[in-house]
Amino acid sequence: MAETKPDPLIITLFSEIAMNEQMARVLLSRALPKGMELSHFTLLNHFARLGGQKSPAQLARIFHVTKGAMTNTLGKLQGSGYLAVRPDPQDGRRKIVTITEAGRNALLQATDAVEPVFRKTLETMGADKVRAALPFLRDLRAALGE
Repeated sequence: MAETKPDPLIITLFSEIAMNEQMARVLLSRALPKGMELSHFTLLNHFARLGGQKSPAQLARIFHVTKGAMTNTLGKLQGSGYLAVRPDPQDGRRKIVTITEAGRNALLQATDAVEPVFRKTLETMGADKVRAALPFLRDLRAALGE
């Protein structure tokens, strides 16, 4: 039986995605304020954009991490005063997470710190190219999420 090899096109796509993701993580991590990790920034940004409250389990699913990893991140952000973690009033066994005013302020500082990275990327790539890439990236995310 002949061995089936993956299509080089899809291998190239995934390789480019992996390299871009790694480079973006490094650039953003270096730009963030001391003590803030990229996982903290993305979690605070999630709450600032969407508002509301979520359980740690919901957040773990949203960010595709283990419950333990999310609990660790939440603990650090709660310790910094950026998130509030309270018992769920309807089910005392569950926790509810919300962003605090200090968390919103920390996110603003972090956003200011990474803005030069965003600006340089946008200037280098051009807004039209970035806009054109977004539908493909969203479709790819949806396809990978299935």
